[in-house]
Amino acid sequence: MKRLLGCLLFSLLCASRAGATGLLLEAENFADRGGWDVDQQFMETVGSPYMLAHGLGVPVKDATTTVRLPAAGKYRLWVRTKDWVATWNAPGAPGKFQIIFNGATLPETFGTKGAAWHWHDGGVVEVSAAQAPQSTVVLHDLTGFEGRCDALYFSTDATPPPDGGKELDAFRRKALGLPAEPVDGGTYDLVVVGGGIAGTAAAVSAARNGLTVALIQDRPVLGGNASSEVRVWPEGHTRQRPFRHIGEIVEELCPPQDRTVRRNAGSGGIYDDDRRIQTVLAEPRITLMLENRMIAADAPDHTVRSVTVQHTRTAERKIVRGRLFADCTGDAALGFLTGADYEVSQEGNMGSSNLWNVMDQANPKDVIKCECKDKDALTAVVSGGNVAAPFPRCPWAIDLTDKPFPGREQLRKGDLNGLGQLGGWFWESGFDKDPIRDIENIRDLNMRAMYGAWDALKNVDKLLPNHRLGWSAFIAGKRESRRLLGDIVLTGMDFRKGTAFPDGAYPCSWHIDVHTPDDRFEKGLGKDAFISTFTRGKEYEYVGPYWAPYRTLYSRNVGNLFMAGRNVSVNREALGAVRVMRTTGMMGEIVGKTAWIAVQHRTTPRGVYDSHLAELQELMSQSGVLRREKVDGPLALPPGATLPEEEFVGINPAKLPGIVIDDSQATLRGEWSDRGSLPGFIGTGYVYSTQRDASAIYPVAVKDAGTYEVRVNWRAHENRSAAVAVEIAGKTFTFSQKDEPRGEQHFQTLGEVALTAGPQNLTFRNTAPGAMHVDAVQLVRKP
Repeated sequence: MKRLLGCLLFSLLCASRAGATGLLLEAENFADRGGWDVDQQFMETVGSPYMLAHGLGVPVKDATTTVRLPAAGKYRLWVRTKDWVATWNAPGAPGKFQIIFNGATLPETFGTKGAAWHWHDGGVVEVSAAQAPQSTVVLHDLTGFEGRCDALYFSTDATPPPDGGKELDAFRRKALGLPAEPVDGGTYDLVVVGGGIAGTAAAVSAARNGLTVALIQDRPVLGGNASSEVRVWPEGHTRQRPFRHIGEIVEELCPPQDRTVRRNAGSGGIYDDDRRIQTVLAEPRITLMLENRMIAADAPDHTVRSVTVQHTRTAERKIVRGRLFADCTGDAALGFLTGADYEVSQEGNMGSSNLWNVMDQANPKDVIKCECKDKDALTAVVSGGNVAAPFPRCPWAIDLTDKPFPGREQLRKGDLNGLGQLGGWFWESGFDKDPIRDIENIRDLNMRAMYGAWDALKNVDKLLPNHRLGWSAFIAGKRESRRLLGDIVLTGMDFRKGTAFPDGAYPCSWHIDVHTPDDRFEKGLGKDAFISTFTRGKEYEYVGPYWAPYRTLYSRNVGNLFMAGRNVSVNREALGAVRVMRTTGMMGEIVGKTAWIAVQHRTTPRGVYDSHLAELQELMSQSGVLRREKVDGPLALPPGATLPEEEFVGINPAKLPGIVIDDSQATLRGEWSDRGSLPGFIGTGYVYSTQRDASAIYPVAVKDAGTYEVRVNWRAHENRSAAVAVEIAGKTFTFSQKDEPRGEQHFQTLGEVALTAGPQNLTFRNTAPGAMHVDAVQLVRKP
């Protein structure tokens, strides 16, 4: 509470400050931000966070504040903004907004000029002696279409402030009365930069091993892409053999949930933002620094000494010192600032997504669950019987009048299942753009695609009269940018060959999933392509879980720098397999454990591999729930805590004889659903697909060579496929899933196969119309 009150006081003090020739008002410091959002993700290019009117076509509530001007008189008002579609020479300037000053709307409309950020001349305002001590300023959005405002400057002459770079930064700090030097932010055993799943897991893991930790995150929530701000569902299998405790902390941060809940772009509550915050706050050794973005770092002699962070609303700067550092930023931002070796794809980057969903205003349940910013007004209108949801034409969006996009053809045929194709993971752009310097344009291209698709459905196809845009992420969900280089650069071929490393540290189970533009939707769009597809086929499969080496988790040339997340030491192909969030979270768990060993032995991350690998592997065999009372104390179970146990809704596969692999361990290709409800399944559920080229690849670890019965589990249904093929060790078994299996617990023996010892794959393929049901596979060795 003291920290919160301190931040509020500081915000009020620095919301505006009179300089020698005027007064600067940062938009993110408005006392009441109304429906505007603080957007910090482009600080390196814009120079500051800014306010965004992300209303999905409905004007957002006004942001209001008061300022104390130096004296009565005339001031020229400069507003830092841009026309966000001017990059594409698109007409219409959708991000329009006005300034209301002391109750009067200024005649100038902002957000209408220039592709670059600049100071837009708002004309002259006059202030009386009575108004000067407390003048009111209002940001009034006109469209709900992504208007943006960085700052306002009341100048006593006609000269605008500097327009960018260090000159503008110095001007801001002087005008706001902020100190030139950062204040002391403390010294820690481990400083973690980035509060996604990887960074949060690293912080919790290190703290439970007795280290003091600073966790720095530039948003008000933890979880990154897995948070309610981005809403990508965390994938990857945790707690794999032989180190079944790796992943326990990840499961605390993003616990397994009912399969009917699991989805991308779902309702905000299912992403467990509060759970992550509470998990971190329960660790007394973690100092959590939310809404703080790293802006600088000091690393003399290839050793990181400190990072400087800036609060995204108050602009307060702190210097945070540490013994060890972890770059969990995804963009390798800390490594970049400290001179760490890295690589980045020069072309063909995987893009970023801004997921979105729609709602039906005629459905009372949708209205109740609505996350729209105008919910009160919407509820009143709908309660009055008006359920129509018109949408304006968007000439500035991508013109999709005569172009295909996912879901459109289904919806034209009256199939509302097409709604599920709107705003999914494959709505992705930025394939040929720089993922750091161009990220604002990449995000904005995603917005133009969303609005263009919705305009086409509503106004060209005349469909969905009662539907409206329900939610959209304004924070970009990135897949690829810089990758830091460690002592090993893991490759896609390592996955294919099953290259064994002595320091295997985190299990990978996701296929080699690299995204490229989908040529079915690319025609006529060129660099504006916004739909992706993924790599598929046997050449992108491998036997999992594959234990990737610890040496991918530290920098090869910055001595005390760890990394976890999508910026670890892998090539582009291998990134496709390691980048999913449950996997990156397990990287974080390893970083936290290794940091404790490094502190205990006064060594480096590389030194742990060279001299203490056995100790790391012993620590990997210990539960993530255990804690140390002090850094040199033993691991123990805290009072009232219990060791995690695997829970099963259905039949526990561990209680079945032979080699049993559940569908939760399979790698799925194609479009699958996990919403089945037939009882009698194995483990936590089952999946099915109606796609003819869908497949499911099961990793099979054969300890003893011999002849094995191949048994599969399914539940029959009239909609099932009549020809499902199961391939293993060169043999193919084909059977109909329309018929009930003839064995116990819904298993049926398909036949026998001779297997050699070692890893193998068993693959399901659908070869006929209908749904292919996939659950557990059982291999029983013949005497």
